[in-house]
Amino acid sequence: MIRLEKRPQSSHTWSMATPLVAVLATMIFGGALFGILGTNPLTAIRTIFFEPLFGEFAFYYRPQLLVKGAPLVLIAIGLSLGFRAGIWNIGAEGQYIIGALVGAGIALAFYPLDAWFVFPLMIIGGAAGGMAWAMIPALLKVRFGTNEILVSLMLVYVAEQFLASMALGLMKNPEGFGFPGSRNLQEYESAHNAELITGTGMHLGVVFALIAVIFAYVLLNRHMLGFQIRLTGDAPRAARFAGVKPARLILFCLGASGALAGLAGLFEVSGPAGQVNIDFNVGYGFTAIIVAFLGRLHPVGILLAGGLMALTYIGGEIAQGQLGLPSAAIQVFQGMLLFFLLALDLLTNYRFRLTRGEVA
Repeated sequence: MIRLEKRPQSSHTWSMATPLVAVLATMIFGGALFGILGTNPLTAIRTIFFEPLFGEFAFYYRPQLLVKGAPLVLIAIGLSLGFRAGIWNIGAEGQYIIGALVGAGIALAFYPLDAWFVFPLMIIGGAAGGMAWAMIPALLKVRFGTNEILVSLMLVYVAEQFLASMALGLMKNPEGFGFPGSRNLQEYESAHNAELITGTGMHLGVVFALIAVIFAYVLLNRHMLGFQIRLTGDAPRAARFAGVKPARLILFCLGASGALAGLAGLFEVSGPAGQVNIDFNVGYGFTAIIVAFLGRLHPVGILLAGGLMALTYIGGEIAQGQLGLPSAAIQVFQGMLLFFLLALDLLTNYRFRLTRGEVA
C-alpha cells in the first residue's frame, strides 16, 4: 500500500526542485495536448520556448519579454507579500484595471497640456487607484471578518464593468468616430510611457518592476515588517504571541499589492496598450498568481518566473500564428503549470511510504 506521510520538516530540496519539475511536467502533458489537437508536440514546445529567443525574428520578440514580463513581476511581487502572510488577494486583475483607469483619467483631464508633471501624477494616481480598490476587501476583512478571497475576486467583475462603462462613455474619444476607447496616450507626449532605450522594450514599468524586486527582498530579509510577514505565514500562533497585529498586516499587504497592481495597469495603458478600451485587461492579474508561486514567493524567483511566463505568452502567440493552435490551448498550457506546481508542492511537506496491508 502507498500512503502519504507528513515530513518532520519541510523538504528544502523539493521546495527548490518543484518549479523545475512542474515546468517539465507541463511540457510533457502540454505536448500531449497539442498532439491531440493535431500538432507535432516537439514542434509546438520548440516554438513556444525557442522561437522568441533564438528564432528568425528573435530580434523583434526579445524586447517583448520585458514588455510582457514587467507587469507580471510587478503584480506578483505585491501578491507574494500577502501570500507569505496567509493573506490571499485574488483580485489583482481588478486593481490593475482601476489603476489604469485612474492614471488614464488624469492624463485625459490634462489633455492636451504638455507639462512635465502629468506623468508623475499619473503614477501616483495609478498606485492610489489600485490601493483604494484593494482596501475594500482589506477593510471588510478587518472590520467584519469577511473572506478576502471572495471579495477581491468579485471586485474583478465590478472593475471589468467599470472599464467597459468608461471605454463606452466618459473616457470615449470624442474624435474617435463613435468607436469605443479613449484617446491614444501614445500620441500624448506628456502621458506616454515610452521606451527609455529605443528597440529594447525597456520602459518605466520595467524599472519599477526591478525596484519592486529589490524592495521586497530587503523588506523580507532586513526589516522587522518582513519578519512579521514571514512569521505570520509560517506560525500564526507564534506571531500573535510576538505581538504582531493582524489588522495592520492585512491593510499593509493588501494595500501594497493593490498599489503595485495599479502601477502595472498604469504603465500598460500609457505604454504598450496605449488606450482604455473594453479589451484592455488581458489576465495579467490572474497569471501573476502563477508567477508568484512558480517563483516560490521569493523576489528573485518571481523575477525569473515572470520571464518564463512572458516567454509562454510570446511563444504562445507565435504558435497560434505559425501552427494554428487555438488560444484556449495556450491558456490551458499555462494553467497546467500552476496545476502541476500545486500538485507537486505536496511533496514539500509529505512523502510517499510503501507499507504492507493487513491480512484480513
